[in-house]
Amino acid sequence: MSLSHACRRLAAVTAGVTALTLGLALPALAHVTINPGSAEQGGFTKVAFRVPNERDNASTTKLEVTFPTDHPLAFVSVKPVPGWDVKVVEGKLPKPITTEYGELTEAVTKVTWSGGKIDPGQFQEFEVSMGTLPTDTDQLVFPTTQTYSGGEVVKWADEPKADGSEPERPAPTLKLTPASAEGAGHGASATPSAASSSAPAVSTPSVAPVSASEGSDGTARLLGGAGLVLGLAGLVVAAFGLRRGRSS
Repeated sequence: MSLSHACRRLAAVTAGVTALTLGLALPALAHVTINPGSAEQGGFTKVAFRVPNERDNASTTKLEVTFPTDHPLAFVSVKPVPGWDVKVVEGKLPKPITTEYGELTEAVTKVTWSGGKIDPGQFQEFEVSMGTLPTDTDQLVFPTTQTYSGGEVVKWADEPKADGSEPERPAPTLKLTPASAEGAGHGASATPSAASSSAPAVSTPSVAPVSASEGSDGTARLLGGAGLVLGLAGLVVAAFGLRRGRSS
């Protein structure tokens, strides 16, 4: 085998491996995902549904996220996205759930964003705050439907496979981990109001009181400065008078 022929074969193999690698990697990058992908059980979390636009000739115009009813979430709130309308739908649960806040018979079942667009080559994140996260499961699955301006509808609804391999159209999945020692108490007692209290407080200007010693010291300095100014003025007047006397 000549050297040139061997080089051509090596180039062909390299190109094939590169194409295979890209073929495996690109679909994963284009999936609708939930970020971060994990949270602690029993607490509250904020996640973002990250939606890339996969089409070159159409824009994403609608996103529907279905929330689990077998492990419902008592509190769900959404962050406004400029240019998008959001609709939060609540529904009856197939079976009431007992929580630390009482019996839960209704919960959020779907959140829909529409009216905006994600152009080709772009992505958008839709943020949601939710809790409390269940403690009797290690994951929450959010089947999602993505609609394009051309009418195409893509369903990201496949649950994770038991063998760990990735399905064709995986649903956004939030992995749940046991609460840490520090977060266990916080997660169990956290409420939306408690979570909001962690936001930075707005500071207000304050005036520190001046003690008597500080006040007297400041007065003494003020009087001393005034005396110095008067003394200098007197020297100027005397010098001016002396100069006039000499000139006469």
